Amino acid sequence: MESPLGQESKVPVKNKFKKFAFIALVCILLIAAAYYFICGLTYSEGTRSGVLTKVSKKGYIFKTYEGELNIGGLNQGDGTIMPLFLFKFSVNDKAVYDSLERNQGKKVVLHYKQIIKNFFWQGESDYFVHQVTYVH
Repeated sequence: MESPLGQESKVPVKNKFKKFAFIALVCILLIAAAYYFICGLTYSEGTRSGVLTKVSKKGYIFKTYEGELNIGGLNQGDGTIMPLFLFKFSVNDKAVYDSLERNQGKKVVLHYKQIIKNFFWQGESDYFVHQVTYVH
C-alpha cells in the first residue's frame, strides 16, 4: 500500500516487530519457568546426624540462614574432636533456624531436601533443612 506521497507504508515492519517481540517474550517466559521448575525440583531427601557447630544469618541484601554440622571426626584423646566432614546446609524456615540457634553444640539429626540448583536468594547450599530432631 502506498501513501499519498508515493512512499510505502511501515505497517508490515510494525507487525513483524510485534510478532518478534511476542515470540521473544514467550521464549523468555518458557525459559524462566523451566529454570524455576529446576530450582525447586528435589533431587534427594534424607537425614544427617552430628554435632551442630554453626548457624548464622548471612548476606548483604538477601539474608539467608546457613549452618554447619560436624558429621564425624577424629578423637584427639583429650576430648577434642577434629572435624573430618562438615555438612553445610541452608534453612528456609525461621522457626527451624531459631531452634537450631538455641541448640548449637548439641547432637542433632537434620532432615533435608537437596535441590538441583538454588536461587541466590534461597541460600548458599543446595541442601535445605526442614526438620530437626534432637538426640539426647
